[in-house]
Amino acid sequence: MTLTLLDWRRRVAGLWTAARSAADPEAGWRTWRDGRDELFAAHPDSPLDEAARAAFTGLPYAPYDPALRFEAHLQPADPQRLDVPTAADGVVALDRIGTVALGELGRIDVWWIGGYGGGVFLPLKDGTAGATTYGGGRYLLDTIKGADLGGDGERLVVDLNFAYHPSCTYDPRWSCPLAPEGNRLTAPVAAGEQLPPGGWY
Repeated sequence: MTLTLLDWRRRVAGLWTAARSAADPEAGWRTWRDGRDELFAAHPDSPLDEAARAAFTGLPYAPYDPALRFEAHLQPADPQRLDVPTAADGVVALDRIGTVALGELGRIDVWWIGGYGGGVFLPLKDGTAGATTYGGGRYLLDTIKGADLGGDGERLVVDLNFAYHPSCTYDPRWSCPLAPEGNRLTAPVAAGEQLPPGGWY
């Protein structure tokens, strides 16, 4: 570990802060997108390897759809604990803290991810997984790493246009907690980060 990773985390958190504070959600999304492209292209802790960086022209996204932004009330759910093994971080504990409804798409589980301080974790695997998005799913919120669009004591802002791929999408040396059963939708979510033709590796 070096201080470059600290810089990466600060800058990623700053992008989410900018998106969260933007008066116009789409403008915030564009700022977040542009900043991610800069980090992926040039930062020493980019998840892309040197060959992928050399050919990098930007992360592909579906167009912004304002209908896919939700201020979702956190509804209670039966407690559930998952212990998720990862290669780098050992076993990651997930505790279900409730569910949120994503309009006609359905309801998905919201998790509290263990570790120092903890945080809200909201993965999603939808009908595009394995085709135009990563087969293991994408992330919507991961507040430990700054991925947070706000809300209040009862609601979370969940904007599917911000769905992004975990690091394991870009390089097989990474391992990532993926979407458990309660975070899988059969319907396709045509929003957020997409895969380039042929994938990343």
